[in-house]
Amino acid sequence: MTDHHIDNFNSQTYGVMDLPKLVTQIQKFIRAENNSHFRVVVGTDSELTGEKRAHFVTAVVVHHVGHGGIYFWSSLTKDNIATMRDRIYEEATYSLTTAQRLIDEFHRQKLPLEDILEIHVDVGEVGETRTLIAEVVGMVKGSGFVCKTKPESFGASNVADRHT
Repeated sequence: MTDHHIDNFNSQTYGVMDLPKLVTQIQKFIRAENNSHFRVVVGTDSELTGEKRAHFVTAVVVHHVGHGGIYFWSSLTKDNIATMRDRIYEEATYSLTTAQRLIDEFHRQKLPLEDILEIHVDVGEVGETRTLIAEVVGMVKGSGFVCKTKPESFGASNVADRHT
């Protein structure tokens, strides 16, 4: 099975960090704004960089609703990505794996944040990804996560897209 484990995340503000430090930064950001509404978003975007080769970027966004937020990203390049369907499934899998690892770390740090976590997928009703919506949304929801598609999937379509 392919490894979808990402070890390090980048931040323009905080630099490079591992997952426990990422969760600590999320916690600090949320605690600085008591009684506010937050959501934690995981989204992945990709682009082809060669024949059957794609660059994937996974973003973790802490959205302080109505007030902006902070984000972190990780990236990797993978071979043997032959079709758009392969790319979209890899994006969803990276997001799911990252979201589950975040939840595991939230639990280790005694943070009840899984209720505010959602996954953003880079598929929508317009364009060639429309045929994959049911499959990808089913995959995410079947894994127990809230799933957003375009145009609501800013975590994948806008934030991760900045780094692909």
